[in-house]
Amino acid sequence: MVYLDANATEIIRPEARAAAVAAMDLAGNPSSIHGPGRAARQVLERARDAVAQLLGAAPADVIFTSGGTEANALAIASLSPGRRVATGATEHDAVHAAAPGAAILPVGTGGAIALDALEAFLGAGGPALVCLMLANNETGVLHPVSQAAALCAAHGALLHVDAVQAPGRIAVSLPALGAQSLAISGHKMGAPKGAGALVLAPGVHIAAHMLGGGQERGRRGGTPSLPAIAGLGAVAALTVNTDALAGLRDLLEAAASAAGAIICGAGARLPNTTCLALPGVAAQTQVIALDLAGFAVSAGAACSSGKVTRSRVLDAMGLTDLAGCAIRVSLSWTTTAADVEAFALAYQRMATSLWHQAT
Repeated sequence: MVYLDANATEIIRPEARAAAVAAMDLAGNPSSIHGPGRAARQVLERARDAVAQLLGAAPADVIFTSGGTEANALAIASLSPGRRVATGATEHDAVHAAAPGAAILPVGTGGAIALDALEAFLGAGGPALVCLMLANNETGVLHPVSQAAALCAAHGALLHVDAVQAPGRIAVSLPALGAQSLAISGHKMGAPKGAGALVLAPGVHIAAHMLGGGQERGRRGGTPSLPAIAGLGAVAALTVNTDALAGLRDLLEAAASAAGAIICGAGARLPNTTCLALPGVAAQTQVIALDLAGFAVSAGAACSSGKVTRSRVLDAMGLTDLAGCAIRVSLSWTTTAADVEAFALAYQRMATSLWHQAT
């Protein structure tokens, strides 16, 4: 099986596996003050330092969570009281669920947030919180976050960024983005599942919504998942050849386009992600056909309990005719040119066969 669903979860990196296994062998709780506890605490703080350095933050402003969903929920629950909230139309379900009743900001046909709509929302008056993803999980489209941050700053609004899909694929700097908070998830970067982080800009304070023993400086209770966090720290220190990934993606897209595919969101996006629509052929049919051919792809977000539904992201982009017939191919750090060539051949065969059946 050739794994091409890295945006659902990345293949674990050897460095992360080694760090996680080593952490499993530590008996101590990071909150204990005896020797074994201090050894565990050292691992925790090394990981915090690595995440902080990756994102341009202070270690004290890194709050470990169970993943991106919790990090987003913690930020929104803490920063939204007393504020009007707006989210992008193509945000992840975790953000929409954490901000019920939020104003929905439209995106253009290319998938990027409409900055004029954001400015109109901000200009309506009153304190506000804007939630905007850095990179879309289905199309890879990059939003103009720094421009959105400038608009928010001009109106005294806060900006929270869901950056779950970005680290390890593009450079991410919280100061450069200009946001007040940012969420990441370890398993999207090649770490074990079960750890993420909410990263804060200097001077931003939040209150705990998971209460417990006062861990994470009183901002997130519960004993931390040390093996998963150690793995997150290990991958945070790694570099990725984004040019190589983008080159492989471009080769894949050229072959798919020749077979009749339409590239959805072909502007600025992640180097590893492509959204391929095959008009008239259901996404689920394509996913199954490619799975039988030995290729793991998806029909969008992997957070719907195995369901395959039409893409609300493509609907929001105005691509309603394609929303039910698009698949996501997301390259892993393990993907090779041979993998891409084999996929291209399988995709061309699939397209020819399914189109023949459809007509």
